[in-house]
Amino acid sequence: MKFNGFTEHDFDVFTIDGLENRMEAIQQHIRPKLEYLGEYFSPALSALTGDEMFHHVAKHARRSVNPPDDTWVAFANNKRGYKKHPHFQIGLWKTHLFIWFAMIYEAPQKAEFGKVVEENAERIRSIIPPNFVWSGDHTKPEATTFSSMSKEEFVALSQRVQQVKKAELLCGLHLERSLVTALSGDELIRKIDDAFETLLPLYKMN
Repeated sequence: MKFNGFTEHDFDVFTIDGLENRMEAIQQHIRPKLEYLGEYFSPALSALTGDEMFHHVAKHARRSVNPPDDTWVAFANNKRGYKKHPHFQIGLWKTHLFIWFAMIYEAPQKAEFGKVVEENAERIRSIIPPNFVWSGDHTKPEATTFSSMSKEEFVALSQRVQQVKKAELLCGLHLERSLVTALSGDELIRKIDDAFETLLPLYKMN
């Protein structure tokens, strides 16, 4: 398939009522695009990181009642799964597209990673752009732009991931729906590519 980017219709999928109907729309409209991005970026991220990267498209298999509010493709250096490993993600909420480097609560090394982030706070502020965002919870669409965080707030985020079992650490880029729908497939791929290159130093810290 040719990748033409994401449309208003793709984002509207997350307004469909009911698990079955929304899942059917995700599978029909969004999943083929995520599969394309997975196959495209797996070799690119393998070359970038020096690790063989595998893509995992979200299946939402455990859901029995509530329809998913977002969906994604994740990349990790493990064929069987990504949640226990530092990984990258591309995905959609109804409001925006996200590009993440993520260390979520299942990762056994997340506390150690939080410590490294804390120790390298100044360096990270110099290499991650101010328009990139940080989050402590991958299940929520909100995130905080780096430019609006004080050094103390950033250190507190890195300390929380060391101390709180459910805490997470994600860094990346949010692209508003209106921008994403205006981009061609090639333009969007370039933006994602640039974001992954920017996030690479965080991956190398783990």
